[in-house]
Amino acid sequence: MADSERGTPSVLPMTPDTPGGPLFSSVRIDSLDHDSFAMARCNVCMPKGVRIPSVTLTQKVGAEFVGTFILIYVATAGPIVNNKYEGIETLIGNAACAGLTVMAIILSIGHISGAHLNPSLTIAFAAFRHFPWAHVPAYIAAQVSASICACYALKVVYRPFLSGGVTLPTVTVGQAFATEFIITFILLFVATAVATDTRAVRSRTR
Repeated sequence: MADSERGTPSVLPMTPDTPGGPLFSSVRIDSLDHDSFAMARCNVCMPKGVRIPSVTLTQKVGAEFVGTFILIYVATAGPIVNNKYEGIETLIGNAACAGLTVMAIILSIGHISGAHLNPSLTIAFAAFRHFPWAHVPAYIAAQVSASICACYALKVVYRPFLSGGVTLPTVTVGQAFATEFIITFILLFVATAVATDTRAVRSRTR
C-alpha cells in the first residue's frame, strides 16, 4: 500500500532526530535540547519510556578528562612496554591496545560526554552543528590537560623506558604530514558519520 493511501505523507521532514535524517542539517544548534546530543537509545538495554537523566557540563568535562587520560596513558604505555620487553607485544598488540581502550572508554562515558577524546573531533561535531560551540573550549581544555597529565604519569611510571612512546617520524616532514592528514580525515569521517547519522543507528538496532 502506498504511503498516500495510509494517510502519511510520502516525504517526511528531515531533522537530526528523524531516522534517515541528513548529516548536514539546517536546524540551528541553539534550537535543540539536550536530548539531541545524547547517545542514541538502545532499545534492548534502555526500554522506551525511561528518560535518560540530564548531564551537567561539569560532568561532561570531567568524563572527557578521565577518558582522555586513560586513552593517552594506555595507548602510549603499550609501545613503551613493547620497547622495554624487546617487541613482545608486536605492532598488532600495540594497535589492539589502543583500539580496545577506545572501545571501552566509549562504552563507559559515551552516554555522558559523547567520548570525543580528541579536540579535532569536538570541533568537527560543532562545525556540523551536532555539538554546541559554547562547550568546545571546555572540552578542548579537558582533553589537552588530560593528555599532559597522562604524559607526566607515564614519565614517572616508565622512566627511563620512554623511547617506545615517542612518535618521531622516520620519513620526511611532508610525508609525515600527509600521512597524519589522511589518517585524521578517515578518523573524523567515520566517527562523525557513525555518531551523527541516524540511519547508522537504525541499522544497528534492527
